[in-house]
Amino acid sequence: MRRAIVTAAVALAVAAYPSGPLLAQARHLDSAMQQYVRVDAPVVALTHARLIDGTGGPARDDQTIILRGETIAAVGPAVSVTVPADARVVDAAGKTVIPGIIGLHDHMYYGGMKFMGVSYPRLFLSAGVTTIRTTGSVDAYQELNLKRRIDSLELPGPEIVVTGPYLQGPGPGPGAMHPLSGPDDARRMVRYWAEEGVTWFKAYTQISRAELAAAIDEAHRHGVKVTAHLCSVGFREAVDLGIDQLEHGLLTNTEYYSGKQPDVCPTVGDSAIYGALDIESPEVQRTIHEMVKHHVGMTSTLDVFELSTPSRVPEDQRVLDALYPAAATQVAKYYESGKTAHDSLHIAVFRKAMQFERDFVNAGGLLGAGADPCCLSAIAGYGDQRNYELLVEAGFTPEQAIQIMTANGAKILGFDKRVGTIKPGMQADLVVLDGDPVRTPRDIRNVDIVFRRGIGFDPTALRESIRGLVGLR
Repeated sequence: MRRAIVTAAVALAVAAYPSGPLLAQARHLDSAMQQYVRVDAPVVALTHARLIDGTGGPARDDQTIILRGETIAAVGPAVSVTVPADARVVDAAGKTVIPGIIGLHDHMYYGGMKFMGVSYPRLFLSAGVTTIRTTGSVDAYQELNLKRRIDSLELPGPEIVVTGPYLQGPGPGPGAMHPLSGPDDARRMVRYWAEEGVTWFKAYTQISRAELAAAIDEAHRHGVKVTAHLCSVGFREAVDLGIDQLEHGLLTNTEYYSGKQPDVCPTVGDSAIYGALDIESPEVQRTIHEMVKHHVGMTSTLDVFELSTPSRVPEDQRVLDALYPAAATQVAKYYESGKTAHDSLHIAVFRKAMQFERDFVNAGGLLGAGADPCCLSAIAGYGDQRNYELLVEAGFTPEQAIQIMTANGAKILGFDKRVGTIKPGMQADLVVLDGDPVRTPRDIRNVDIVFRRGIGFDPTALRESIRGLVGLR
């Protein structure tokens, strides 16, 4: 849904493995963490796996991956990689290993912008999401404190990149946001929260060009970045102002609306802006060209856009199980509404959003992905998995879709030397899936083990611990 609720050389062996206090021995986790752990050993060998390494290259069969502490020590064909004698062996025959998913638009709140500090970290991790950027915070201090506890291995969860409070102009919008009074106010907010430790900011729908320009300038002075869910400002205007990234893609870019007024978010619906829009038109392609030219990345959030087309949203019992009863009832009604929905126009618009993303990537654009797990059936982790299915439907190969959701996300965050691909020297963040998501995209949901910093977490234990909690805490 738009605006309101609104992606090589094979190392055969290594001569020496990384060493150090955390890498040479298993960590001693307290009981609160141990209940969610299936594999915790100094050396782990995943054998006979199908591997999608995050680079975009084709899947490779019968691979062995050696983890030593927090680091991937070796990757290659089973016949070439020697399994250390002291390794804990995990037979991955019939399974697929992918890098940990990096969610670039993965809030820590749901329905009414309520903070989900208990349920969401575990749910993200259970679904194979090992890094998130919160991309708009309603409580940055809670997120910073939660990040510290997860980083110190007190709590299970993904690595959290904390985004500051929304940079929003005055006007209609969620009451949890501070309405900026002008450029100086934007600078004040950015300066304060950058000094508090956030590394990204998100501008929102009512911000003016002058406020956005001031926020971007102040952020860059502090070595941090700005992304945006736009409406009052067009994509090309934001690119000209020096923005680092843009969220959601086509359906938040109002520059194509003939009645668009400067610094004003149109109140018209999707059909008025996008119904007759030709994605191959010079006007739309100019936007893509300018984004690519200025190295502005984009986040795909197809799963949350799909909510506008209930007839095509698949019912997911896992979502109903995770939600607290009242929310589950509402989502069940939403699923039921899809059986009689007349949403063909919205489906046509949705397909244009997919085409925009394909054209952006084909032009050389850097596309990441995130779930925007804010509402209805779009919740933590499961929304990220749905993104994979939708990216494949949009025309990307399965390997490209995995790259978008892993290596590309890492590159956008500046983490690509550490996470996002499976190769020696990288952090041991990876996901073991039952089945083959190349042949059957739905297999992305079949998470068997999630390794985060070399610790193998049990997704079933994580899911069961938050059953019925999403929407409450």
